[in-house]
Amino acid sequence: MQNMGIDVLFKGRNFLRLLGGLWVAVRISLISVAISIVLGILMGMLMTLKNRPVQILCRIYLEIVRIMPQMVLLFIVYFGTTRVFGWNLSAEYAAIIVFSFWGTAEMGDLVRGSLISIPKIQYESARALGMKEGTLFRHVILPQTVRRLIPLSINLITRMIKTTSLVMMIGMVEVLKVAQQIIEANRKSSPNAAFGVFFVVFLLYFLICWPVSRAAVYLEKRWAE
Repeated sequence: MQNMGIDVLFKGRNFLRLLGGLWVAVRISLISVAISIVLGILMGMLMTLKNRPVQILCRIYLEIVRIMPQMVLLFIVYFGTTRVFGWNLSAEYAAIIVFSFWGTAEMGDLVRGSLISIPKIQYESARALGMKEGTLFRHVILPQTVRRLIPLSINLITRMIKTTSLVMMIGMVEVLKVAQQIIEANRKSSPNAAFGVFFVVFLLYFLICWPVSRAAVYLEKRWAE
């Protein structure tokens, strides 16, 4: 244990600090995911409309998000808005804005793909039975869309949890930042601290993301029966 450098986590409040940093990352992820799901569903529905201007705007938004690295977006929102508009935006709010902006675009595309993957015969059959549009969507389209969407959206959620590590670049003290601080403070007394501390960080991320990933597998198997 000492050779691996894990012992430094049991000095003072180091491990509690690491868990506190992990909660910061999880909190940003949860808020961003919640916002992304709501706005992403709306965006996905807009993307399926046969409205050319709306489709073009949604496509431009999606391409910007896919081309622009999240780190650049963080710098633009956190540092750019402060200098250009004079806003006193906290690092956490900046991170939530960026990850929600990214997650909404990705979720919207997933919703769009799930909606258009439903065969047209489903719509035609429901209408032939006399179903109104609201009833058709609620009882026929929505259940099938959710089945297609959940495994894909869970993959997006795990990606968002892992990507929150970028917030350390704008000075936010999350789990990786705390890990670096612990390593620097114990560099002389424990030269191998980097290996042990980052290994524990890996385990913490794994313990958060693995149940989410297994939930997607479980739902896929259950709905395939």
